[in-house]
Amino acid sequence: QMRLVESGGGSVQAGGSLRLSCAISGKTTTTYYRMAWFRQAPGEEREGVAGIDDFGRINYRDSVKERFTISKDKNTLYLQMNSLKPEDTAMYYCATGYGLSPSLRPPDYNYWGQGTQVTVSS
Repeated sequence: QMRLVESGGGSVQAGGSLRLSCAISGKTTTTYYRMAWFRQAPGEEREGVAGIDDFGRINYRDSVKERFTISKDKNTLYLQMNSLKPEDTAMYYCATGYGLSPSLRPPDYNYWGQGTQVTVSS
């Protein structure tokens, strides 16, 4: 059973930076995985922020390009967030799923963390 635990959220002023981490356990070595960060603001749908697959291919939503950077090592997924804006305020979730391509579609992901809150004040 896979387990994902996020950390690194917090409150910052606009223009600040945060680095989110997601510790992943329970992966097998015989399957390809995609991993991603999603976010959900109150009253909004969950949206994909950045995704990465086992071949290192990366995908970002347009609004975070050149501000956010996704990366991973063997068992941890990261999201470096720079130049944060108030509209980045949301609960951030990491997720992993079987397969290739750095999809940003929630249905493509099988396992989810509990989330970490990011609040950006103006």
